Amino acid sequence: MKTQEKPIGLTKDVGWQFGLQKTFPYSLGYLWDFMFSKKGLEIWLGEFDEELEIKKPFKTKEGIEGLVRVFTPYSHVRLNWKKKNWENLSTVQVRVMGNQEKATISFHQEKLLDNSQREEMKKYWSEKMVKIEKVISD
Repeated sequence: MKTQEKPIGLTKDVGWQFGLQKTFPYSLGYLWDFMFSKKGLEIWLGEFDEELEIKKPFKTKEGIEGLVRVFTPYSHVRLNWKKKNWENLSTVQVRVMGNQEKATISFHQEKLLDNSQREEMKKYWSEKMVKIEKVISD
């Protein structure tokens, strides 16, 4: 008897998910500091006037709303994340892993509604990663 294969990105517990990572020839410290600088945050999270703080809601000028759940410096941040015009709340985790020679930036998003929302976020995070690479390489 043949079992039906589960679609890519569909999990048992957290709905649809998407993950993307890229390794750069920069240290973990350099990449972390960039990702959480004003310029870095504007690229991957959006523009906002306040400081990003744990357990404090934020809303970007682009309409992304959320709440930082976990913030572990030089490791990862985990936040509730809702795109403008979305009815659902998802979870985004941004990680920076590596050493002094090279490090990896990773985006992981879960609790997406369906494959269509997963594809939307695949395009979104891929564009953000291209922009990050362009800015840190200049």
